[in-house]
Amino acid sequence: MAPPLQPLRRFRDASGPSRRSLLAGVAALGALGAAGCSRVPTAAATGGGDLLDRLKAAGVVRLGIAGEIPFGYIDKNGDLTGEAPELAKVIFQRLGVDRVQPVPTEFGSLIPGLNSQQFDVVAAGMYINPDRCQQVIFSDPDYQMLDSFIVRKGNPKGLHDYRDVVKKKAKFATGTGYAEIAYAVEAGYEESDILIVPDQVAGLNAVEAGRADVFAGTALTTREVVKKSAKAEVTEPFKPVVGGKPHVDGGGFAFRPNETGLRDAFNAELRKLKNSGELLRILKPFGFTEDEMTDMTAKELCGG
Repeated sequence: MAPPLQPLRRFRDASGPSRRSLLAGVAALGALGAAGCSRVPTAAATGGGDLLDRLKAAGVVRLGIAGEIPFGYIDKNGDLTGEAPELAKVIFQRLGVDRVQPVPTEFGSLIPGLNSQQFDVVAAGMYINPDRCQQVIFSDPDYQMLDSFIVRKGNPKGLHDYRDVVKKKAKFATGTGYAEIAYAVEAGYEESDILIVPDQVAGLNAVEAGRADVFAGTALTTREVVKKSAKAEVTEPFKPVVGGKPHVDGGGFAFRPNETGLRDAFNAELRKLKNSGELLRILKPFGFTEDEMTDMTAKELCGG
């Protein structure tokens, strides 16, 4: 995640034109990028919204999650966890909001659900890209990420990047709304030929069953999901090519466009966690390493 280029995770969205980066958003960092940047308003320009005050009064913030390990999910004990929810717990406590409440939904429904006020914040490790920046505002990224492939043991087709997939006419799969759709299309793969599956577990199953030669996802999710597989392996992480240049994605939290006050307060606490090294300690149990830490900003990833 291939419906006609919608929002994307590292990914696309159901609320507009195209997860762990749709083609229009990621390949054209010109006009769309400028538009995306214009949708990251300052608090002074909009009044900043009053959501933070309302959350403090209620004592709880509703988090939109998409059930994706390790970004945001309900574990086997029924508890909310993942890199984004655990980070949200720390930051919102510092902002005076004691509890977080999960609102599970499909990845493609996260932005529509946020803007229709089904929840207060998207906490799903969502990739920040120009397309999405036209619909919501983002925190600065709390992590950066490369792509990787799930392939059969021994990587018999020698697939290491999207150009290999096109050149060798491999059967390509990725997840619903994933940014990897756009990356494959930019490399020359026909979108109509992409096998779209719900998530990385379904992607692993497709590769193991021979329905796909390769499943593309984030380096972290692919790395984690193949750990117990006897039939598949993960390739070395790589940078997808966007607009003719190697590209690094970054994921963060999404807020409604008028809630700049909450976004700015969230960013201030996030910067403190980055500077102290506490951010890595929070994310490390979910497989994140120093390589996934980043100083990129939402403004950069929005294209401006």
